[in-house]
Amino acid sequence: MDKKRIIGFYNYTVVLTYIGMLFAFTGILHAIKQNYIASILCLMFAGICDMFDGSVACTKERNCYEKHFGIEIDSLSDLVSFGVLPAIFVFMITGQTAVSGFIGAAYVLCALIRLAYYNVQELERQKTTDGAREYFLGVPVTTIAILLPLLYLIKERFQLMDALGYLMLMIVVTVGFVSGVEIRKPKMIGKIVMLVIGLLEFFKLFLMAGAEYL
Repeated sequence: MDKKRIIGFYNYTVVLTYIGMLFAFTGILHAIKQNYIASILCLMFAGICDMFDGSVACTKERNCYEKHFGIEIDSLSDLVSFGVLPAIFVFMITGQTAVSGFIGAAYVLCALIRLAYYNVQELERQKTTDGAREYFLGVPVTTIAILLPLLYLIKERFQLMDALGYLMLMIVVTVGFVSGVEIRKPKMIGKIVMLVIGLLEFFKLFLMAGAEYL
């Protein structure tokens, strides 16, 4: 690889990944300030960016360095978006206890392990095939971008403000990250269903945010 004045790649194939990470960082700041609706919305925006960044990347012919960079930067962004952000959100909303801190730390660690293992698998897979991956090994970290907003809305709707639900969700997803279960990658219909669920969640959260500031 040629020496570069500014390291990294900045073409359009990675723009959504960068934007998603910036949304996630903004969400972390909102969680720390206890602006929970804004934090959840940032998580969902990061999820939308992640949903489409791979499709955008496939529209450009990339060399091996660009492909490997794309894999690595996507996982690093995912760690911030779907690892650190949810952990801090749950830590803050459950009262900043030692238990929620421990569970959050375990959650981030398992997300890190899952993402790193995925990268190893993907790099090896691409040496033998150019086709798209059909299965995930372990629960994808992006799952939290659907489940956490859904739990938040349920708790707000029924005025269930205890911490147990959030902690149980984190524990279940944490175990799922490092489990050896194979999960089929969603096809177009699956993606549409997830997008519809996300849009419904987003619409409800948007209404809640509007009511909060009126």
